[in-house]
Order: sequence, then structure tokens, then C-alpha cells
Amino acid sequence: MTGVAVAAESDSSFDYDNDPAFVLHKGGKLEVRSTVPVRNKDDLSLAYTPGVARVCTAIADNPELAYEYTWTSKVVAVVTDGTAVLGLGDIGPAASMPVMEGKALLFKQFAGVDSVPIALNTTDTDEIVETVIRLAPSFGGINLEDISAPRCFEIEDRLREALDIPVFHDDQHGTAIVALAALRNAARLIGKPLSELRAVVAGAGASGVAVSRILLNAGIGDIAVSDSKGLIYEGRDGLNPVKQALARDTNKLGLKGSTEDALRGADVFIGLSGSTVREESIATMSDNAIVFALSNPTPEVHPDVARRHAKVVATGRSDFPNQINNVLAFPGIFRGALDVRAHSITEGMKLAAAEALANVVGDDLSPDYVIPSPFDERVAPAVTAAVAEQARKEGVNRI
Repeated sequence: MTGVAVAAESDSSFDYDNDPAFVLHKGGKLEVRSTVPVRNKDDLSLAYTPGVARVCTAIADNPELAYEYTWTSKVVAVVTDGTAVLGLGDIGPAASMPVMEGKALLFKQFAGVDSVPIALNTTDTDEIVETVIRLAPSFGGINLEDISAPRCFEIEDRLREALDIPVFHDDQHGTAIVALAALRNAARLIGKPLSELRAVVAGAGASGVAVSRILLNAGIGDIAVSDSKGLIYEGRDGLNPVKQALARDTNKLGLKGSTEDALRGADVFIGLSGSTVREESIATMSDNAIVFALSNPTPEVHPDVARRHAKVVATGRSDFPNQINNVLAFPGIFRGALDVRAHSITEGMKLAAAEALANVVGDDLSPDYVIPSPFDERVAPAVTAAVAEQARKEGVNRI
């Protein structure tokens, strides 16, 4: 937990009642409210027994009715094991709950989606998959959150295969969608198509792999991806299956060495690693370079430093322009998927979300405005509409 300020557990003198963060979180950030009144015995007989039995019997005969006569079709489970929480790392399920509650709060605030935070007391891949499968009948979608790599890849793949509702690991795909949207606009600003850009992605964890994959699907020219041991290339020893697949599909130039070696002449740097990149290396990038230094709380290179050499600079922080924030994506994506009762979230739906998000910027495009604010009220409706339309085009919708 280096570099992250937290209240010391052993400090009994810490004044929680006068810390605004603790005051806001007291009692949690969520509650459950009923959508129907129970004012008298007639209301009670409809909301519960005996009236509820008629609804139960109908659903037993036709399970599809559950989508219409229960909350299932509009509620998402936010599931974690607490192993990769923000910049805190593996802090366990109990400590992850404030973040999961926050995720549920953002679902509701930005897209009107109800969700339930669920922190699992296991890190075993099989147990997580089996638990979520057993919980799934209560929900219309599963948002996986803050599960460490490489387990997160297998967990998502297995759940997508097993379930007929949307399964979405936001640390991967939310970051990827927003990064692609910002890069589309940055490329437009410098006058280069994606197909002519060479990118360097630092980090081959959940977000690094997903960002690389969505950029490949969007038609970027080439990507060199690095991990803690340097650039990933075919034939490098010690690659896990995810990185082996990435090696086959990236690094057309066969570059070896470090992230900084690959930056020479590159058009784009995307940092998702928590590492540091020297100013001298940013200076070796192409003219009108694009730098997305997304690690939090400390970007790989300070934005003020990067701006000396780059045309467009983005971070994951709210105190600098061009914040790459997942909240721009996940509420609208689930709203769109739930609205058409999609049985999955496809690659096409992710690309459609990124394009819609990029289009919100429109003619206001500038070096300090390649991605809209999370508080731009156009964002969620635009993403929702694009995702729903793409789901219908691909035939993954139920309505």
C-alpha cells in the first residue's frame, strides 16, 4: 500500500468523526427502498401472501416472466474478492466494501441502474465462479470489480460462457473503452488515423491487456506491450497464456528491451503499470505525441512534464484535464444492455460505446478536451443508446 494515505489501524487516537471521508461513509452509502406501498391489508395481500403466489407460479411455468415481474432485469451484482482494490492492492473483502458501495452509487447516479455490492471471502477461482453462477438468478448482469490478474481473465471468461446475462470486468473493459474514446479524439486532433499510430502500452495486467485488445479491434497500426520484465514478444520466456496470445497479436516490429526503448518514434504512450517514465524518453516520441499516463495516484510521468513534448496528455486523475475515468463507460453500458435484456456484452458493443463517448466531445475538441467530464449529462444516454442499438444489430437482445 505504498504511497496511499490511510488511517493507521493501530492509531486509537484518530478522530474518525471529524474526517469528512469517514463522516460521509458512516453507515454505508446505500439503502434498499420499496417501489410499492404497503398501507393496509389489501396492499399486503398483493405484495406478499396470497397474491405473490400467483406471480411465483407463473414464473415457475415461464421463467422469462421473472424479467418483467421481479427486479432481476434491472439489477446488477458488483462482485469482488478484494484482491486489486484501487491503488491499495489486496486488502480483502471487508475493506473493499466502501469501493463496491461507491460503484453501486455511481451506477445509480449516472444511469439509474440499481446494483448490489457483493464481496466474496475467497480468492479461489473455482469458488468465485461457482458462487457467482449460484447468485446469478437474482440479477440481470454481473459487474466484476477489483479482482487481480491473471485470475480475472479466467473468471470473466468462464462466467461469460456459463451465464446468459451480461458479465463485464470493469477494470479491464471500462478502462479500455474510455481510453479508446479519448485516443480516437486525440488522433483526430493530430490528424492521424488510428491505423497509422504506433502505441506503447506499459502494463500487462487486467487494464493493459484489455486496452491493447480494444485498440487492436479498433484497427490501430501497432502496439508494443511491456510488463515488469520488459517488452512482450513472441518467444520470450516465462509468458503466461494471456501474454503469449498478446505476443502473437502485437509488436509487429519485434521490439525487445524496455518500455522506454520502445517509445523512440512512437506516437502513443499508455501507462497502466505504476512505473516511471523519464522525460528524456517522452522527448524521443514522434511529433504531436499522445501520452496517457493513467496510473493512480502517481502517473508514470507528470502531466506538466509530458506536455513539454506531447500534443495531448491524459491521466486517471480528476485534477488534470482529460481524466480517463471508468464512470464514463460502465453505467451506460449496463443501462443499454439491461434495456434490451442482452445476454452478453460483445466486443462490438464495447466499440460502439467508445465511439459514442468520443462523439460527445464533437466540435469542442482541443488538447485539453479529448474526453468529456463524468458530469456531462450527455454521456450516459449516448453510451446507453449506442450499446442498445449494437446489441440489436448483433442479435444478442431479448427485447
